[in-house]
Amino acid sequence: MVETIVVGGGVGGLTTAQELVERDVDVTVFEANERPGGKARSMPIAEGSLAGLHGEHGFRFFPAYYSHVIETMERIPDGEATVADNLVTTDATLIASIEEADRIATTDQPETPREWIQTLQPAFAEDLPRRDVRFLLERLLYLATACEARREDLDEISWWEFIDADNRSQEFRDRLAYAVQSLVALRPQQGSARTIGTIYLQLLLGQIDPTQPAEQVLNAPTSEAWIDPWVRYLREQGCRIKTATAVEELAFDGTRITGVRLSDGSLATADEYVLAVPVEVAPQLLSAELREHAPALGAISRLDTAWMNGIQFYLTADPDLPPGHQVYADAPWALTSVSQRQIWDGFDLDAHGPTEVKGVLSVIASDWDTPGVHHEKPARACTREEVAEEIWIQVTRHLNSEGTRLTDDMLVDWFLDPALVETDNGLTNRSPLLINTVGALKHRPPADVAVPNLTLASDYVRTNSDLASMESANEAGRRAANAILDRHGIGASRATIWELSEPSLFEPFKRQDRIRHRLGLPHPAAVTQSLRSVAGRLRGSA
Repeated sequence: MVETIVVGGGVGGLTTAQELVERDVDVTVFEANERPGGKARSMPIAEGSLAGLHGEHGFRFFPAYYSHVIETMERIPDGEATVADNLVTTDATLIASIEEADRIATTDQPETPREWIQTLQPAFAEDLPRRDVRFLLERLLYLATACEARREDLDEISWWEFIDADNRSQEFRDRLAYAVQSLVALRPQQGSARTIGTIYLQLLLGQIDPTQPAEQVLNAPTSEAWIDPWVRYLREQGCRIKTATAVEELAFDGTRITGVRLSDGSLATADEYVLAVPVEVAPQLLSAELREHAPALGAISRLDTAWMNGIQFYLTADPDLPPGHQVYADAPWALTSVSQRQIWDGFDLDAHGPTEVKGVLSVIASDWDTPGVHHEKPARACTREEVAEEIWIQVTRHLNSEGTRLTDDMLVDWFLDPALVETDNGLTNRSPLLINTVGALKHRPPADVAVPNLTLASDYVRTNSDLASMESANEAGRRAANAILDRHGIGASRATIWELSEPSLFEPFKRQDRIRHRLGLPHPAAVTQSLRSVAGRLRGSA
């Protein structure tokens, strides 16, 4: 039997383990934290005013294009059902603003032309100048009809430049240029047009696809609803999951991995090794000799990270909010939230923690570099107490702009992601998020690197979704498992890999564009002057 060691028990590592143990491969997972799940795990609060409750890195969000991770969940038993049955479809997104009236973006699938127009309104914003709306449509059509090779060219262009933000209205910049920041944790000036544009298009298509939910969330804290049943299932299948066991180095003999050096100094050995740790951890485990042998491994350190961390506010009442996400349009820290109590039908909040807690507002901050409205300094320069106070103020100002939804006396306490640690120079983040910057695609390694018994299974692996997410980590885990199965000629079926789905009506245009791209011709769609200059630069550097 093939023995495999998986280093890292996050979504990528657990996915690899599942795909392998279900095909009778012997698997051991080493996880440095006390609980598996990586950024997706819940963190039980053991003491203090919130003892018995759960904190999280941030709420989990499953948009329509998440094919891989949801299919994995469908194969994890949870009582008489599966983990996938713990997914709940959200009904609406509240777009809260200080300056303007609140807007509700329904996530119900449109059935009539009028409903389709209403569904698109939050993206296009009814009060944008008409020329900006037309321009956005042209940009989306450009993406939808561009062949893959041309989209790869867009990896060298920022989203900001692609949407010509500097020459658009302020409303356009505020509502569309920065709209992606709360979703993918990066500045539009930094992120590539390829990645942001592709995911933006996927989110929009998911919104209007009547065959599947536009977005889903879990009906309980993540570990309760997903990670704990997953770990139980893997152990039942024979997988050994060793928590609080850190790996310090991959031992390398110049050709192959010969073992993993654990923090206690011992060496664990196997036939195959899977590196499934976050992007900021991976370089620490790779020797200079190993990076030189496999340059794709050395490129990992050239990938960038940003901060996207969460806080939970525990309340004496469940706030009166639409069942779904809240987006804080004017918040300098790019906030989004989910009011959990109304969604957690699989979790009895009354049976956990203090009796006065009747609501949980889970908030994610995606901009840690812009000064806040109260302390007037960036989040990363604040103390943990100041971060909590600032986020609460930004949230309440937005939610109370048209009436009181939150009051200070409703706040019982808060739980801020413990990965944010105070130092003499402000906060440091022990769990940053990979971001896809301009030109980053060439630094993303494949799952199967140039080492005969090593594979990679993390969200920095090159995948179809190409975004730091549970979906990308899951796909990477499947690719790593398939590489191991292929190497050893294991006859079981391979883990399924799905391409991103786009409407078939665009295929003839993509075929035409493939020919044009091979001939060095531009995309037939109208192109702005700013994009012409970018295209000229790309041709000049070719």
